[in-house]
Amino acid sequence: MPRKMRHVLWMAGLALGLAATSAQAGDKKELIEGASAQMLAAQCDGCHGPNGASAGPAIPNIGGISKDYMIEVMKGFKAGEVPATIMGRIAKGYTDDEIAKLAEHYAKLKWVPAKQPFDAKLAKEGAKLHDKYCEKCHEDGGRKAEEDAAILAGQWVPYLQFTMADFLSGRREMTKKMKKKVNKLIKAKGEKGLHAIVHFYASQQ
Repeated sequence: MPRKMRHVLWMAGLALGLAATSAQAGDKKELIEGASAQMLAAQCDGCHGPNGASAGPAIPNIGGISKDYMIEVMKGFKAGEVPATIMGRIAKGYTDDEIAKLAEHYAKLKWVPAKQPFDAKLAKEGAKLHDKYCEKCHEDGGRKAEEDAAILAGQWVPYLQFTMADFLSGRREMTKKMKKKVNKLIKAKGEKGLHAIVHFYASQQ
């Protein structure tokens, strides 16, 4: 076979091989991207529980929360703006696209309230305080998944307490409207008022 012909055939074979490799890579990428939400969520199960229903009181339930809120918090972890023990390191491992897919996945799930003890007397007082200071943003007694707000009703008490401690200490920034309401509540009822509201949220099971 002439040398020129061999060269032509070799180049054609190389082109076909590259095309096949590219197609395989594309198929693999498409497969990974198509399943990435489930794959990423599976990595969260160890701490946040299957379907985002946490069994650990210091770890929040996340199934059913607002997509926009989860994206905001995850990006806050990633940027170091939201204090955390390990979530800061974990969030840095996700791209913004992966965070969005995770948030969309969890937003579609059912919220499962935590089964936990609470003080009925405090919960009754907390219900009144919630209506006065919190209901405008955390609607339906804290059950509604607002775009920029977490579900509070049925969330774990220790998690709520740790989170509020971060807000009050300044480690986590409050929005202006939240800060205004919290300051009014503390001025009227002290931190005992916050404690009562937390028990109100715990009572919603």
